Amino acid sequence: MHRTSILSLVLASLFAATAAQATPTLIAIGTLGGSADLSGLTGTLENGLAGNVLGGLGSGLAWAGGNTFVATPDRGPNATAYNSQVDDTTSYIARFQTLKLDLAATASGKLPYTLTPTLTATTLLSSASPLVYGSGTAAGLPNGAPVQNSAGVNYFTGRSDNFDASQPSTSPNNARLDPEAVRVSKDGKSVFISDEYGPFVYQFDRATGQRLKTFALPNNLAISTLSAQGAVEIAGNTTGRVTNKGMEGLAISPDGTTLIGIMQASLEQDKNKMVRIVTIDIATGATHEYAYQLTTGSGVSEIVALNNHQFLVDERDGKGLGDGSTAVVKQLFRIDLAGATDVGSLTGSAADQAALKAAAVKKTLVLDLVNVLTANGIAADQIPSKIEGLAFGDDITLDGVLSHTLYVANDNDFVPGLAGDNKIFVFALSDADLGATFTQQQIPEPESLALVLLGLGVMGGLQRRKTGLLQK
Repeated sequence: MHRTSILSLVLASLFAATAAQATPTLIAIGTLGGSADLSGLTGTLENGLAGNVLGGLGSGLAWAGGNTFVATPDRGPNATAYNSQVDDTTSYIARFQTLKLDLAATASGKLPYTLTPTLTATTLLSSASPLVYGSGTAAGLPNGAPVQNSAGVNYFTGRSDNFDASQPSTSPNNARLDPEAVRVSKDGKSVFISDEYGPFVYQFDRATGQRLKTFALPNNLAISTLSAQGAVEIAGNTTGRVTNKGMEGLAISPDGTTLIGIMQASLEQDKNKMVRIVTIDIATGATHEYAYQLTTGSGVSEIVALNNHQFLVDERDGKGLGDGSTAVVKQLFRIDLAGATDVGSLTGSAADQAALKAAAVKKTLVLDLVNVLTANGIAADQIPSKIEGLAFGDDITLDGVLSHTLYVANDNDFVPGLAGDNKIFVFALSDADLGATFTQQQIPEPESLALVLLGLGVMGGLQRRKTGLLQK
């Protein structure tokens, strides 16, 4: 056979394989049950819930190699009213959960794979240096410092009055932390977590949960008038992040050198539904800002890397299960920061806002979650309102096509009765679906890393966390 004929057959075969999976495919759905995590905490929070309550863990989701993932609940249970002076927040200690997400092919069932989530560890987040806690007096509450604090171990919590009013919101001494996204470092030994209160981006030791590093974010993200009540903060600031809409998403480049954070909504000084993206050089701390324009969604919940310059952005509304309505907008867009314009110097002037709009990165729809989930028999009112966590896992072969697994998690706000369980949806996407050549971050195998963490004294750290009672 002539070489040209062989080449034609090969190309035809490749085209047929690609065409076999022309759109992203839902391949599995998993649910993490249970009401308690593995922190070992006892006692109750100010609102009466247990200090080890499990929930909200889809705020952030990160791949940690193999079938191991890390998930972050946000600032804790505050969906049920108990004290408006602190926006119903509590002394819930900030933490991340380690999960095993076992994906297995199946010959039966509506979907080609089954997903079995298992909680394997809970790690509490702390600072070696003292933090600022609220007195609680104005709200009629105890002091905001957890009773678990000890010399060199000062825990971050979700309570909204744990801040220094004399400093900007980005002061690293503030004890209040609202974790919204998480990524694992290249060596697997630490995690990066973004927050809405500051906003902050911190690096924590993965074994002990102790803060290792604070990244200085651009000043235009900070607010100067701080309050335990979000409405007061919003009314008191004309620049900086909007309360409860800080740095919602965080990606890490596959080469492990750069963090890419994205705000949930426009800064106070920005208009036209423009959202800021901030890149951070991990080694030097140098930052750059880029613009992203919302279209149909009311905000951004996550960003995840496709390669070192292209990313998926999770744009959504607040509709769906948990909101008492039907889901409408849960869409993932591809963006490219290569050649994008740095907008860090643009302020709130009309001219700058026009320039900001003109500089917005181009976006292409990759996955409409509502369309795919409803096509698989899931009613729109059963689609979680807060689709927030995104992480790529190990590749699979589906219908003869090399496919990348995308894990999508929800934040149920610790109210499963209203917002449903902690669910994880798994999608298969080819490079053709993504419109990009995907590069997975390389992280040491969890088994070998576990030996390293054990040598660092993780067991002692976990035992230390299990003592004491929470604020009541």
